[in-house]
Amino acid sequence: MHLHERPPPRSADAAPRLLVSALRGRSGLRAVGEVGHGTHEIWERALEQAVSARTDVYRLELSAVTFVDVAGADALASAARRLEEGRLLQLHSPPSTLSRTLHLFWPGLPGIEVTLP
Repeated sequence: MHLHERPPPRSADAAPRLLVSALRGRSGLRAVGEVGHGTHEIWERALEQAVSARTDVYRLELSAVTFVDVAGADALASAARRLEEGRLLQLHSPPSTLSRTLHLFWPGLPGIEVTLP
């Protein structure tokens, strides 16, 4: 089941695509595609869902995400700051650029944990 979806691109020059779907058997979501100007609204809705979830650990499966721009990283950091104490966004296999951006601009941000395969 896709929670949020941008229509498929019509040509090679079309806007980026981001698909977000619920994980089976655990609290979280799987994202596929890229987070950029054309997909920020989808990304922010997905992060809002993560913040409002009633679970201590919310998994974001990002192994199929190819790119997250700085605005997307900022939205993620903002979501993490809105979590209640003790809650966690667990980023599974994020793009290396996202990990580096978070480390550079938001080092030690509570509420985010990066896990690699």
